[in-house]
Amino acid sequence: MRQVSRRSFLTASALAGAAFAMPAGAGVPLATTQGPGVYRFKLGDYQLTALFDGVWYLPIDDKFVKNASGAEVNQALAAAFLPPNVLPISFTALMVNTGAKLVLIDTGTAGQIADTAGSMLDNLKIAGVRPDAIDTILISHFHPDHIDGIKSKDGEKIFPNAEILVPEPEWTFWMDDSNMEPATGAVKRYFLNGRRIFGDIAKEVRRFKPGAEVAPGIVSVPAFGHTPGHTAFAIHSGNQSMLAMSDTVRNPYLFARQPDWQPSFDMDGPQAVAARRQMLDRVVADRMLVQAYHFPFPACGHMVKTATGYELVPVEWQPL
Repeated sequence: MRQVSRRSFLTASALAGAAFAMPAGAGVPLATTQGPGVYRFKLGDYQLTALFDGVWYLPIDDKFVKNASGAEVNQALAAAFLPPNVLPISFTALMVNTGAKLVLIDTGTAGQIADTAGSMLDNLKIAGVRPDAIDTILISHFHPDHIDGIKSKDGEKIFPNAEILVPEPEWTFWMDDSNMEPATGAVKRYFLNGRRIFGDIAKEVRRFKPGAEVAPGIVSVPAFGHTPGHTAFAIHSGNQSMLAMSDTVRNPYLFARQPDWQPSFDMDGPQAVAARRQMLDRVVADRMLVQAYHFPFPACGHMVKTATGYELVPVEWQPL
């Protein structure tokens, strides 16, 4: 068989493209926005809705992963067809419709993190749900991209009728002034932001012990390390289950493929690695559907074990 060189392949492709080019003026105007960031799927008798909030293109340096070099991180990004020195951080909240209650797991950024994020409320509207229809909000941890959506920039409650549930160890750590006093940099800002969000509504916030059932069919799962009280949520309906992993695995191309890597985001790196491996082993063994707040939209799929780590198999589009 005749071998086709890369040069001849590219030349032939260019000629074919020119042959089928449309006449000038015959095309449709170029779009300026993407389609809605809403994806629905069934889990037993429940309906789950992924609500995209946008993406933050975070510049990273050689210190981003504590136990890997910048070259190794860039190699992992290149293997995922991503540019070097920039980590795309997607934000996707999960809404669970139990048939009786609407439960929102984490609340998005409310446009307070990056100009390219903050679309969750628009997508909630497209999904046909008003903010005042949300019955329960489950918070995984107190980083701003998970709690900022509770309030607007002006301090108004966005979900006025929702009961807010937070992990007890997370509340205990972030709302303790003695922990805030020595903090510096971004961590100091997290402490201050927690007080901005929860200070005047503290009496309305219910704290739960990770491991407890927090809503019908939703059980909290301790996943400490990313933060002191970081929590995931297992959702069960009928004979189907899903694990909303929150930030246990921040990016599938870095921290699933290299589960022992410790990003600077993790407050206790070794503890976060242990939680990550335990959770990934569980979902692989149980063939359990997963959702992760920072996975590429719609942020859900299955995990498979490889020789060196784990791999995300994204969900296929399916009708309701």
